[in-house]
Amino acid sequence: MRLRNLVALVAMLAVIWVAWRSWPRTETEPVSGPPLVNVTVPELDGLALGGEAAFNENCAVCHGQNAAGQQGVAPPLVHKIYEPGHHGDEAFVRAAQQGVRAHHWPFGNMPPVRGITDTEIDGIIAYIRTLQRANGIR
Repeated sequence: MRLRNLVALVAMLAVIWVAWRSWPRTETEPVSGPPLVNVTVPELDGLALGGEAAFNENCAVCHGQNAAGQQGVAPPLVHKIYEPGHHGDEAFVRAAQQGVRAHHWPFGNMPPVRGITDTEIDGIIAYIRTLQRANGIR
């Protein structure tokens, strides 16, 4: 009787272990790739300086250091596609708050940034626009 109980316990533990290993994870491992563009970083001040910190906390994991993008992960924001005449500031606000469907790059959809504040978004936009101007994107 004890052997039968032991075998049943081992079998049950094996099933639980297999189920746990194959269960979909809600949190993904951070991914990274090489930068997609070279970014010249100017001296930052004011809103752009605070925006750099907010960007690093909320955006850099995907869009890379200094918004240079990451191969296989997310596009660079220091790129002609994101110039103010094509993607105005409101496009960045909506992307952060609501996410955005992929339409220029093959990286997939961007989810909304959870917990980001309007003040942080304003700073991030100032930071990105400062980087863009320093890199010839007007």
